[in-house]
Amino acid sequence: MQGTVHLFDRLPEVARPASPLAGLDAVARQAPLIGVIRNPRSYRNAGDLPEWAGRGSMLVETPDRRSELQAIVARFAERRIDYLVVDGGDGTVRDVLTCGAGIFGDNWPTLIVLPNGKTNALAADLGLPASWSLSDAMEAIHAGRVEARRPLVVTQCDKPEARVQGFVFGAGVFTMAIGLGQEAHRYGAFNALAVGVTTLWSLAQALFGGAGNVWRRGTPMRLYDGEGRPLPHSGVERLDERYLIFASTLSRFPAGLRPFARVTDSRLRASVIDNSRLGLLLRLPLIFRGIVGRELRRRGYHVFDLDRFRIDVGGPFILDGEAFPAGRYELSLGPKLRFVVP
Repeated sequence: MQGTVHLFDRLPEVARPASPLAGLDAVARQAPLIGVIRNPRSYRNAGDLPEWAGRGSMLVETPDRRSELQAIVARFAERRIDYLVVDGGDGTVRDVLTCGAGIFGDNWPTLIVLPNGKTNALAADLGLPASWSLSDAMEAIHAGRVEARRPLVVTQCDKPEARVQGFVFGAGVFTMAIGLGQEAHRYGAFNALAVGVTTLWSLAQALFGGAGNVWRRGTPMRLYDGEGRPLPHSGVERLDERYLIFASTLSRFPAGLRPFARVTDSRLRASVIDNSRLGLLLRLPLIFRGIVGRELRRRGYHVFDLDRFRIDVGGPFILDGEAFPAGRYELSLGPKLRFVVP
């Protein structure tokens, strides 16, 4: 059971326009102006939605290519939309946030996520049901139900304009696990089911594979804090390798996974496994539940809570379901975004 993950050859370059559109004064309207970006390739986005018909206060765009997104977001900003709807999965959210970073800066309109993709980790953290619709969101707006989240920003160290924004970052064996998730989608497993299947299958591969199994190999990787100091390593196995890194600003994930169980705020945290020794792998159920003790740290498990950190990684990394090339990157906190919630 081995899937494939789309690999970008580089990070997108996002430069701020000469005259930023962010921070414009709000426009007084009888009804809010809503900009909608609908991914026509998302899992549940076949056909039109009747609830969108005949709404003069709604601007609906269904781009066929990622390259269209920046111009769409710029038009929305020029119209000074009140709400931005992202209709799709985690990858669609990542692409919209990345393309809009140079337009909205730190002043985004309130966002509405319609979780119609194959994976919707952000929606799980926000508590959005699978049936969450635009009509539901509009009712929630009237009730004033909004929560803040901050994405993480991955920036290429030698090219600051090359950067991408999202919510779930991973490297090492995490990249292979995401490949399994893509294969699970082909067999009809999505969202929490796909995450559960992927987690269990990955764990089985690691536990029952021999020492030479690809699921037991480390990845060349060095981690540094924001001041350039190396982050702690247990010293078990190679110091220039790690087995897995998982970083996010979210706290709740599909299938009940909560590696940052005691986290309630939108902070950048990284879960790191140094090695694939059985004594550590057998404790993965504790790691998945966020139970961290001295013994786990001694064997090679760490949780880091940082405003930013740097990673030099010799293999591709994953951000919200798709892969980006090996290299030297800095991870930092993005702007505070407001999301409509039930």
